[in-house]
Amino acid sequence: QVQVVESGGGWVQPGGTLTLSCTVSGSLGTFIAVGWHRQAPGQQRELVAITTRGGNTDYADSVKGRFTISRYNDKNKYLQMRSLKPEDTAVYYCNVRGYWGSEQYDLWGPGTQVTVSS
Repeated sequence: QVQVVESGGGWVQPGGTLTLSCTVSGSLGTFIAVGWHRQAPGQQRELVAITTRGGNTDYADSVKGRFTISRYNDKNKYLQMRSLKPEDTAVYYCNVRGYWGSEQYDLWGPGTQVTVSS
């Protein structure tokens, strides 16, 4: 019923910027958090940024000061990325979790590729 799809990925030179969007179709119910994760070639998937219901935002140390995630109550869900580095190259995933009534959910998109190179 509910689907999560990322968009906005592509190729960019080091120091450039990209904004990723997370589009959710269907009834989201009450969401607890929106997070962005990434998986680089040969690496494990890691948390990049997350926004929680209480209004808190957290970032991985590697992206702190460069990436900005949308706030919890923002209608448009996004990840703004600036001062991109080659090590940011990865597939980026949007993760939405919450609940429908008493039923919890944990939804993932298929990912979008971000490539940072000269």
